[in-house]
Amino acid sequence: MGAIAARPEAFVLSARSCYFYEVRKGELTRQAILDVAVRMARYSGLSGLTIGSLAAAVDMSKSGVYAHFKSKEALQLACMERNGEQFVDEVIRPALAEPRGVTRLQALVEHWMRWYARPGGCLFLAAAAEFDDLPGPLHDLMVTEQRDMLDLLVRIASTAVDEGEFGGDADVVQVAQEVFGILLSYNWMSRIVSSPEAADRAWTAFDRLIEAHAD
Repeated sequence: MGAIAARPEAFVLSARSCYFYEVRKGELTRQAILDVAVRMARYSGLSGLTIGSLAAAVDMSKSGVYAHFKSKEALQLACMERNGEQFVDEVIRPALAEPRGVTRLQALVEHWMRWYARPGGCLFLAAAAEFDDLPGPLHDLMVTEQRDMLDLLVRIASTAVDEGEFGGDADVVQVAQEVFGILLSYNWMSRIVSSPEAADRAWTAFDRLIEAHAD
């Protein structure tokens, strides 16, 4: 007590440090739990993701996992958000590091195809299949994510116009929809049909699209 009385500011700083350490530790624990949740949901879907099954997978008690999410729906929403963060890190950021225009669009498609090829499949597509006709927060977040993806494609296609690689009259919304269609077709032909030509045919379609809009 005498030491604290002599230097109360040191005690305050120490208390703050402990507080922020605990907060940071809690954030890291939550993120680690969500990384496992995303992997599980890619295989079983979000509907199959429960606090109980996740607790078993991360070797925690149900109450320990519940403390982070409070409900199954909150867990599912957090899982979707974490999946979106992973998409940004693995697909969007590497593509945006490339030069503007067609090169960036091509890089986006390349990283997106790798994303679709991950074990278990794409959680975005699984969520779309699960919640397309079910109103509520999960449906709304799913729709927002899909619209954000299309908006990203539109913005990157617009840089090809700005760089003079596409004609000034290019319909970038149409380009975005067709690129998205190529990606969805690749995913279907690769994962469902197991076509060994899925990637080659996707790139053939992409090249034709680029040539059709070249200035």
